Amino acid sequence: MLVAGIDIGSLSAKAVLMDGEELLGGKVIYTGPDPVESAEQVLRQVLAPQHLRREDIRYIVATGYGRVNVPFAQSTVTEISCHARGNHYHFPGVRTILDMGGQDCKAIRSDENGRLTNFVMNDKCAAGTGRHLERVASTLGLKLDEIGDLSLSYTGEPCLISSTCAVFAQTSIVGFLRAGYPINNILAGAIDAVVDRVLALMDAVGVEEELCISGGVAKNSGVVRRVEERLGMKARIAPEPQIVGAIGAALFARDRARR
Repeated sequence: MLVAGIDIGSLSAKAVLMDGEELLGGKVIYTGPDPVESAEQVLRQVLAPQHLRREDIRYIVATGYGRVNVPFAQSTVTEISCHARGNHYHFPGVRTILDMGGQDCKAIRSDENGRLTNFVMNDKCAAGTGRHLERVASTLGLKLDEIGDLSLSYTGEPCLISSTCAVFAQTSIVGFLRAGYPINNILAGAIDAVVDRVLALMDAVGVEEELCISGGVAKNSGVVRRVEERLGMKARIAPEPQIVGAIGAALFARDRARR
């Protein structure tokens, strides 16, 4: 029984195709100005390698901030529940989840069945999100996928950068850059600030092993390493952490199709 999950986030649109418990494929694209077109495009791209059409899918669930803009989905589920379910699919022992997306960050607790039990998310400030890290990289003239490793290789002390406000953090970064501080030390301070922010969320829900990190920021080695060191535990990360929410949506689709 073919089902699909569509996750329309602020920066990227994700789709996965599943047959029962088997993950047939996943796709990630940038979210364009039209969320409907982004949803249709990412679904087409995940179906094409399987030589399938939308009509071949039994049930589709949409999630993410743009889930209400997916006209071909039969139902919607919040991204928080989908990340709990999707991480449980990969790691059945997961109890604590840090989901770091483009414009928000969530600390999530789940039970032994992958059901959501508690969560807390950041406020409207972008500090601690993928968008903030994109701006950090752009300000320093770097690619986003470079900054994680560079932030782990510095000498002396990291620069002290605000963790309370993305605007203040940006101002500090520019100031340190103009003062001639090494880029790696600036990056170390910027990512330290991001981790300070997300750990405050995790403290609010309580941290219990196993820990999973999902979302695009899970690909940032600097963030992951610091979270692990501060918590004293190894983080489990799915092979493609950006599609975890879409996997959760597909699993909800499978359940609803069976009913």
